[in-house]
Amino acid sequence: MGGAALMGAVTVVLLAAPAQAQWTQWGGPHQDFIVPSAGLATSWPDDGPPKLWSRELGEGYSGILADAGKLYTLYRSGEEDVVCALDAATGKTIWEYKYAAPPAPGHEMMFTAGPRSTPLLVDGRLFAASVNGMMHAFDAATGKVLWQHDLWKDYAGSVLNHGYANSPIAYKSTIIMPVGGAGHAVMAFDQKTGEIVWQRHDFKNSYSSPRLISVDGEDQLALFMAQEIIGLDPANGDLKWSYEIGNPFDQNICMPVLEPQSDILFFSTPQAGSRGCRLTRQGDKTELEELWKTRKIQFYHVNAIRLGEWIYGSTGQGDPNFFAALNIKTGDIAWRERGFGKATCLHADGKFIILDENGMLALATATPEKFEVLAKAQVLGERAWTCPTLVGKTLYLRDSKQIVALDLG
Repeated sequence: MGGAALMGAVTVVLLAAPAQAQWTQWGGPHQDFIVPSAGLATSWPDDGPPKLWSRELGEGYSGILADAGKLYTLYRSGEEDVVCALDAATGKTIWEYKYAAPPAPGHEMMFTAGPRSTPLLVDGRLFAASVNGMMHAFDAATGKVLWQHDLWKDYAGSVLNHGYANSPIAYKSTIIMPVGGAGHAVMAFDQKTGEIVWQRHDFKNSYSSPRLISVDGEDQLALFMAQEIIGLDPANGDLKWSYEIGNPFDQNICMPVLEPQSDILFFSTPQAGSRGCRLTRQGDKTELEELWKTRKIQFYHVNAIRLGEWIYGSTGQGDPNFFAALNIKTGDIAWRERGFGKATCLHADGKFIILDENGMLALATATPEKFEVLAKAQVLGERAWTCPTLVGKTLYLRDSKQIVALDLG
């Protein structure tokens, strides 16, 4: 196990909570930000959906997990990072674990030192990474630390000026983490013990999270690094393909999206724009062919959603921003609609739930032919950069100061 001796304190408060649908990783049940909820309202009051509860929460952009009546996320308190479990029905603390997490030298403090990475819940274990690259594995029920690694100090990982932001992904009995650096650009750890299963490659890290895809029936891990997007065998880290996209600021963030019928991979980044590339397996090798590219769609620290052949999401680095629809096979843009700041989104019950960075929440329908806003309300403050979490009809949101639960039913 990496790092110094385990440190911090755990506070436990036992609360009863009913079982609910699961949101256990970045991107939701299938990493695609699509939720199998039904019966959502088609309109809201002027002040937004009914609020179930809200509470203060420290700085941070970590996403919110939900499972069996509990929520899990990270936040910043003074000079410490805090991993916490909350009661989903009330927001009250069940347990929390605090530990010193000083930001790395040169960290850009304009956007605070709050955690960026979204945790992962697997088989009763919670895996969480701080803004300074400190990674912990917890017993999800009690908050007990099982093991830890310092990804930057123990392995000389890529120290980024906006901090560590990658979210972990589970593959079979391992947890896979982008780290960056010579010989360990990507690492896999045993879920139970934290022991290194494999570590491979020399790429510099960026801010994106791994996505599991299937190429002609073969599991692959698609992942943005600082200057390229790569495909790995998640079992051993073997490099399947690599495509250099280039980015002067190393800020590749949005997870790639695969259209499985055509094996066309969509990926987008600021500065370099968007690409559509076909993946074709030839025995043990995978070839990547660029089909189209455009600078008119640039997904920044947002997410992309695929419905059929169409990609939907928020494009733009600053004002103006647009919500847009793009064809994954051709790169054709159907429309770009104003009215939102930089935004994250979910899709459920035939509707898009859109949260922009200014705290504006919207309900909309979108097809290649038309975009229509059904409802819109100011529900949060500024810097609402965390993608919402939807469990059944309950929507969980956070900004830089609070966490909120809304009833969308």
